[in-house]
Amino acid sequence: MTDLHWLPTVSDWRQRQRALTTAMPDPWAEAVSLANARIGFVLVNALDETLRRVFPTPPQGLQTKPIRLAVLGSSTLTHLLPAIRVAGVRRGLWIDAYENDFGQYMQELADPASGLHGFAPTAILFAFDAWHVSAGVTAGMDAAAAADALQAIVARIRDNWRQARASFRCPIAQQAIMPLHAPLLGNNEHRLPGSRAAFVARLNAALREAAETDGVDMIAVDDRAVRDGIGKWHDPGLWHRSKQEVAPTAAPMYGDLVGRWLAALQGRSFKCLVLDLDNTLWGGVIGDDGLEGIALGQGSALGEAFVAFQDYARELSRRGVILAVCSKNDEANALEPFEKHPDMVLRRGDIACFVANWSNKADNIRAIARELNIGLDSLVFVDDNPFERDLVRQELPMVAVPDVSDDPVGYAAALADAGYFEGLAVTDEDRARTGQYQGNKAREALKEAVTDLPSYLRGLEMRLIARRFDRVGLQRIVQLINKSNQFNLTTRRYTDEDVLAVLDDPRAFGLQLRLLDRFGDNGVIAIVIGRLREAGDLYIDTWLMSCRVLGRQVEPTTLNLIASEAAKLGATRLIGEYIPTKKNAMVRDHYPRLGFAPHNEVYCLDLRDFTPAETFIDVVEE
Repeated sequence: MTDLHWLPTVSDWRQRQRALTTAMPDPWAEAVSLANARIGFVLVNALDETLRRVFPTPPQGLQTKPIRLAVLGSSTLTHLLPAIRVAGVRRGLWIDAYENDFGQYMQELADPASGLHGFAPTAILFAFDAWHVSAGVTAGMDAAAAADALQAIVARIRDNWRQARASFRCPIAQQAIMPLHAPLLGNNEHRLPGSRAAFVARLNAALREAAETDGVDMIAVDDRAVRDGIGKWHDPGLWHRSKQEVAPTAAPMYGDLVGRWLAALQGRSFKCLVLDLDNTLWGGVIGDDGLEGIALGQGSALGEAFVAFQDYARELSRRGVILAVCSKNDEANALEPFEKHPDMVLRRGDIACFVANWSNKADNIRAIARELNIGLDSLVFVDDNPFERDLVRQELPMVAVPDVSDDPVGYAAALADAGYFEGLAVTDEDRARTGQYQGNKAREALKEAVTDLPSYLRGLEMRLIARRFDRVGLQRIVQLINKSNQFNLTTRRYTDEDVLAVLDDPRAFGLQLRLLDRFGDNGVIAIVIGRLREAGDLYIDTWLMSCRVLGRQVEPTTLNLIASEAAKLGATRLIGEYIPTKKNAMVRDHYPRLGFAPHNEVYCLDLRDFTPAETFIDVVEE
């Protein structure tokens, strides 16, 4: 299905859209709310027109900088841009979009005086139609000729990537090619080397391999179109009349695929899946029906559907999504299936935060966010009960609440189709995340058991592993830089190329810091980038940390390391900058607390007078 089925239907949507003005108390919040409704192509365009009228310039108070997205392709793309912009609003992003003149993407890339270069994109999407990339491929080709054609088109596309990166140094995505050609041979189409249908399949596989090598992301419209049905994504009549490869009815879903990629680049993907229990993870009410009476496991279609959803949730956890429980239940009853039911896939150890009581769910979700030390806008809440869903939407509009039915068969599809947990890569720290949160509970237990802070910190037996930036840790470095918003002094975003440039710059350093203690490995928890400037000043370009290690003396220990690296570069003074955002107020006084003095809107520390702080952390430099 190409509609945004996971979003709620809003009965007064049209009236609210027409009433949207800057005279409202918070027009941007209303715009985000309108974008998070189940709307099709016509209403998406209507909302886009309203937004462009109400906000002739980007709204104030955005959590991220506006994005300038260039969509470069070989077919008509204009009808897709409103859906991309609205998909950005859905995630709190402001997107300005640029489309090349029809078919002129190569010319615009090569011409410094083109509109593309004047636009100066901060992200680029290449979108080529199936006929453009398969031009010249014929059924008369033998295997060698077809292989040569494939190699040539991949080389041309990679050359576009390289040219774009050299000119704009920004993230790049490649739209997969839509499988639109009719088969010539049938079930064994792959045996016809020159089949365009088979060629596109091989091309997509080759593009994914090349993208992995070149650091380019993919927009998987081929997978999405196959799931929804090619007929819902492509209208041959519109193609012949106006060269619209993607049908207008599929534009909202197309825009959402692009929007979730841009959100992931900005660190705006969700982090935690909060699950109801009764009739969400199992059928029935555990407090009434008992362990034997709930529907779960083999023997019934309903029970198997709940098992399948639990399995999907566990797989999300294994790739780094935090799992939490929010249930109206007595805790002992709620825990019983996790501990005793033989068909339960999820176990208590899979759940980073377990809240079961009779308080309202909005308050409990706030408590979950506090315990996990993440923002409410990082949470996705799944509940079969429409009353509970509506309550959370009203009380906590920043929490994502998919509009699931009472049929568990569709729960996993709703989460997958919504793209809440869109990721660009998976690191070892992602896979270990649940264990890290369990370790945090053990640390809190130790904190409560000792009588003073020094005893607690000494008892943690902490080691900080400091390493310069390297290619091995590149994915985790970029991931942390682009998703850390609270303990982040400047919230500058870095691409792979930007990080590699730091690695190769003799007048700069980048540090990745990993914290270990007696309860486990916290993973890479801090990133620092320093740049040597004139007159012996070392400018701290980036300093960010994971909030889960606050209060453990990591900050002064990191400053010791920064001072040491600065001295190696010949610096005599550190310069720190705090750029305020809506999320990073917690570090407003970071530099003064560490002994920096304010000076002309920055903070300075004279290294000639600096004495390294003594902490309970052993530092290992690798």
